[in-house]
Amino acid sequence: MTLIKTISGFRGTIGGKPGDTLNPLDIVRFVTAYGLLRREAFKSDKNIIVVGRDARISGEMVSKVVCGTLMGLGYNVLNIGLASTPTTELAVTMSGAAGGLILTASHNPRQWNALKLLNEQGEFLNNEEANQVIELAENEEAFNYADVDHLGKYTEDFTYGQKHIDLVKALKLVDVEAIRKADFHVAVDTVNSVGGMILPKLFKQIGVNHVSGLYLEPTGDFKHNPEPLEKNLGDLKALMKKGSFDIGFVVDPDVDRLALFCENGEMYGEEYTLVTVADYILQHTSGNTVSNLSSTRALRDVTEKHGGLYYPAAVGEVNVVAKMKEVNAVIGGEGNGGVIYPEAHYGRDALVGIALILTYLAKKGCKTSELRASLPNYIISKNRIDLLPETNVDMILEKVKAAHQGESITDIDGVKIDFPNKWVHMRKSNTEPIIRVYTEAPTREEADALAQSMIDEVNALL
Repeated sequence: MTLIKTISGFRGTIGGKPGDTLNPLDIVRFVTAYGLLRREAFKSDKNIIVVGRDARISGEMVSKVVCGTLMGLGYNVLNIGLASTPTTELAVTMSGAAGGLILTASHNPRQWNALKLLNEQGEFLNNEEANQVIELAENEEAFNYADVDHLGKYTEDFTYGQKHIDLVKALKLVDVEAIRKADFHVAVDTVNSVGGMILPKLFKQIGVNHVSGLYLEPTGDFKHNPEPLEKNLGDLKALMKKGSFDIGFVVDPDVDRLALFCENGEMYGEEYTLVTVADYILQHTSGNTVSNLSSTRALRDVTEKHGGLYYPAAVGEVNVVAKMKEVNAVIGGEGNGGVIYPEAHYGRDALVGIALILTYLAKKGCKTSELRASLPNYIISKNRIDLLPETNVDMILEKVKAAHQGESITDIDGVKIDFPNKWVHMRKSNTEPIIRVYTEAPTREEADALAQSMIDEVNALL
């Protein structure tokens, strides 16, 4: 069994002993710590916390524990039910809440669940705030609950999915009429979670009338590994090759990551979801872009082509959002298919990505594979170096940095070395004794060779 506490929230497998898993006792501790700290951070008479969840089997249990704990703290709970992560983020700002909890383990398998914590802006807590929650959760002596006359009230409102769709349709660069005229034939895989509830509605309302779906039922019993990687998407790939589709879409269980398939059944490449949206946005809106250090260089190339500046951020959505605000980026995100478009909100949002990509395809009048071929092409190789628990990873990365002083180096999150036509990013894992080694180059052979070279270099230091 596993329980992981990070700045991204608390996640773990369901069942087992307290302290080792995501169980009712630990959920109460985490939610109590979050609620007490939100009260200090958000001074307002509107004492509301939004709760939304994906379709995981454990979701109902987790939701009831979370909602009861918040009411015990004196918060009024707005439960929006089965909802995507971006929908829940929007519900926080739309309701003027003090914060929100998203109950989802994102791309993790069915036995996992998690608590993702939001501030009053519907954005993830920053590093300092998240660490405060982690520390307070271990200090039960500081817990203090409401008396019987000050318990919170419970309300349900399941309309936020439609409000989310309305926001997407209203975006200036989403052209519903152009999408309708293009008469797209679309395939989609929503891996038995909340995407199966909201995406069919989105498609219908933006003019896509020909949709074939896989695993639309939100049972939480995922029919394949829910991470939207090519090795897990054989069924959609087979469907695409059989039918006459223009494009295929895949989302993870909480609908913040978006992967694409070309009309020929080939994977578009999840790194290129953000690049494609950025290429479209930057043709109409001048400005800067941001992605994390492990994302493709293609975003930098596209940004500079349109006269903007590209900025890297440390890995993690909260870090990307902070950098986007700092440099006033018009588009940003992560190479795992996460699109963050500030015109909508500061959160990864697959619905926004779908609507913008369909608009771009409709206006460009080309095939999906042709759109992909128009973008700079790179290949990423993702590897790891397993270490002993006592290994001093920071010292190793410092030695790597020193050995490459003549190159362009970024050290805000591990060490990234930019060579003229390729790069390597090495960073330690927050959860296990490994170094992640990501490399990118124009070909698979070059990316793999660079990765092996860096792995050999590290092994020589051990």
